Amino acid sequence: MFTVKFVGGAKKSFPVEQLKIDQSDLTIHELINLLLELKPADAPKLDTDNVLIAINGADSSVMDGKFTIIQENDLVSIIPVIHGGASKKINFEFSKKLIQVVEIKGQKSINVKFIDDLRKKYPKIILQAVSSNYILNNYHLKKIISLSIESEKNNILLSNKLETDILMRFALTTQISDAIKNAGIKFNINFAIIAIGNKKTLNSLYLELKPLSSPMFLKNNESFLKKQFKITTKHTSSIISKNPLADILVEKASVLL
Repeated sequence: MFTVKFVGGAKKSFPVEQLKIDQSDLTIHELINLLLELKPADAPKLDTDNVLIAINGADSSVMDGKFTIIQENDLVSIIPVIHGGASKKINFEFSKKLIQVVEIKGQKSINVKFIDDLRKKYPKIILQAVSSNYILNNYHLKKIISLSIESEKNNILLSNKLETDILMRFALTTQISDAIKNAGIKFNINFAIIAIGNKKTLNSLYLELKPLSSPMFLKNNESFLKKQFKITTKHTSSIISKNPLADILVEKASVLL
């Protein structure tokens, strides 16, 4: 037997905050299917594509992902990654942190100094810039940021700063210099500004960035990311997921040491 705890919006899908499952040795994938069967028909949909699943406080994506085995007496937490926003920005909340992502149109006049100046102007916001080429889609974006926040919570960051960890996980490298070189700001290439802070300051930041912003995810980066990280079509076709490439990228990011 193990316990499933529903956090935040996930509680709306079930009549109880915690659910006892009288089974053991289930995988995360099997648990998801079981929960979808157990959910009352008249309850709101449980969006299993936008949740983080933790076992005893540790993100399952840093274990074996959907194939992680749930043991006897484990506590499994279902944590929604809440999102919303317009096409030129994404707002979501994870682990009580507010995150805003805005895509900036690449220009010759914009370089690394751009992010440095923003950090000086908004010292209370955690800021990072990631080349849009290294972001597959909304799902991938939220999963990587959530993974970094969860790593900070569990004191397993790849570096001593959350913002650096985020860049390294998108670049899939433990070398800060390589992360900056590959996935940092480059001339004439769109990049995403990832900001973590309070609502008022994030709104102020967006008003400043809005004139420079561009609609997100217009470019399909699938081919680039497969080539960059040597991921084959055979590999993606073997993954049981609606977002196989994104899940592979997140899995690779979760096991960086």
